Amino acid sequence: MKKLKNEAELLKKALVIGEKYAVNRGYKSFAATNSSKDKIESLYRLLVNDNLIQPLAVDSEDQPNMKHKLALWIAKQLPEGHSLLS
Repeated sequence: MKKLKNEAELLKKALVIGEKYAVNRGYKSFAATNSSKDKIESLYRLLVNDNLIQPLAVDSEDQPNMKHKLALWIAKQLPEGHSLLS
């Protein structure tokens, strides 16, 4: 797994956009008490369920890989030349 440039910032952006996507799908938004670990796993599973991202192999479904997948997902959604991509 090659680490992306600005991966932490991309993950933050993915959590914001992913939560908006989930709310538009009919899910209630995350509570302030939800941990980032729970948010990451929930959004990952939602995006896999909707076939927006390729699922990880069962033996490699862990937090670092889920974070990486979400960062890759949002990097592909951002317009070319976005500040997080440079």
